Amino acid sequence: MRVKLGCRLQYDLPQTTPMIVLLNVHYSRVGDLEYPDYLRTQPSVPLEGYRDGFGNWCTRLVAPAGTFTLTTEGFLRDSGGLDPVFPNAAQHLVQDLPNETLVYLLGSRYCDTDLLSEEAWRLFENTQPGWQRVQAICDYVHEHISFGYQHARATRTASQALFERTGVCRDFTHLAIAFCRCMNIPARYCTGYLSDIGEPMPHPPGDFAAWMEVYLDHEWRVFDPRNNIPRSVRVLIARGRDAADVPLTQTFGPNTLKEFTVWTHEVET
Repeated sequence: MRVKLGCRLQYDLPQTTPMIVLLNVHYSRVGDLEYPDYLRTQPSVPLEGYRDGFGNWCTRLVAPAGTFTLTTEGFLRDSGGLDPVFPNAAQHLVQDLPNETLVYLLGSRYCDTDLLSEEAWRLFENTQPGWQRVQAICDYVHEHISFGYQHARATRTASQALFERTGVCRDFTHLAIAFCRCMNIPARYCTGYLSDIGEPMPHPPGDFAAWMEVYLDHEWRVFDPRNNIPRSVRVLIARGRDAADVPLTQTFGPNTLKEFTVWTHEVET
């Protein structure tokens, strides 16, 4: 299928403000774009691109005071298939894991494994290692946390999400990641587009989504504890240890977000 995707973010800035922006489709999906989803700004300012330590494409800029708008848009080809499921995917022993996965076993800013290890083992020690264990973690998180945008809080950690039992998709993801790491399963945070194509109406307003990738059977596998069902047209923008590594926009100064619009629509070929 052919999908139109993009976003528009508009800020009110009281002063000149440096920014780092992660809004472009991840390099792993660039080949599916009909043309590059270039970042555009209004007013126009110089842009400088670089790759961060996780391979994500980042853009540096300095925005002038006043109304400032960031926009990306593109057309992407997607199979329309659901997230793949591998129920027999095995868990690796820690000593057999590739070196590059080990950082995703460690605690991080929002995934406070030191506070969750005992509870993780209490809950999941008797589950079957591998895919079934990760799915049990996702089932628990999905049922334990009540979703609602009114519950959003940028400082909430995984342990706080467990205690408060409320949150948004990033909180579901942080808690599931932390539980996986406690159980010696590498897990990393992902953010990007997730369409409502094929989902029952009415669809909620467009937004970016958070999910996780878990290392099983020599591959990174997608799990989505917030939705907890396979979904279609999931388009990665960035990945890291947790949300602290991949803020879609990082502003170095006071700001007011005036508009936030995200779209993923199937269009005719």
